Amino acid sequence: MTTRLFLVRHGETTLTAEDRFAGSTDVPLGPNGRLQAERLARRLEDNPIAAAYCSPMQRTVDTAAIVAKPHRLELVKRDGLREIDHGRWEGMRRADVEHQYPDEYTAWEEDPFTFAPTGGESGVQVVARALPAIREIVLAHPGENVLVVSHKATIRLIIASLLGFDARGYRDRLDQSPACLNVLDFKSPVRARLMLFNDVSHYAGEPPKHANRLSKW
Repeated sequence: MTTRLFLVRHGETTLTAEDRFAGSTDVPLGPNGRLQAERLARRLEDNPIAAAYCSPMQRTVDTAAIVAKPHRLELVKRDGLREIDHGRWEGMRRADVEHQYPDEYTAWEEDPFTFAPTGGESGVQVVARALPAIREIVLAHPGENVLVVSHKATIRLIIASLLGFDARGYRDRLDQSPACLNVLDFKSPVRARLMLFNDVSHYAGEPPKHANRLSKW
């Protein structure tokens, strides 16, 4: 039996366009983010979905509630799905971080997987909490479709780890647009196939162009 995860990034927030570190900062969806989520809900409304999981952060709860509404599902919150914590960088613009903490920022740019800002999390720490959450979800829903709403860095790290990519390059090699849809099919909790990636055709007519935010790619 194959378990299918509809793995979704939350919709656009009020801080999406401000080039700020806002991983652990709890912000709600903006008006455009709600519209993106509503269009995704319409896209998925004819797919049978057995359960809906999300990070406990407001932007993911808001997105999951909109997408899950046609299926009349109660949301199950999992702390392991929350976004990476940038520590003392939270709320700061990238240019300000580069100026105030140049050594820290350089180390993070070189290896965001094993390095963490002061008071924050490394990619390794995110994987250590996120992958067990995904495993638990897959085991609980054999042969079913499941909605999982999480965050940009967390989703990229999950996908990189499941597919065996070098996770040190997750920021440069993988992108996640607001309210994008990824589809992962699991034959077992450790055997996953990526069927769809970063798809926003429910609200955009063409693949999004790379936005130069928080990465020098």
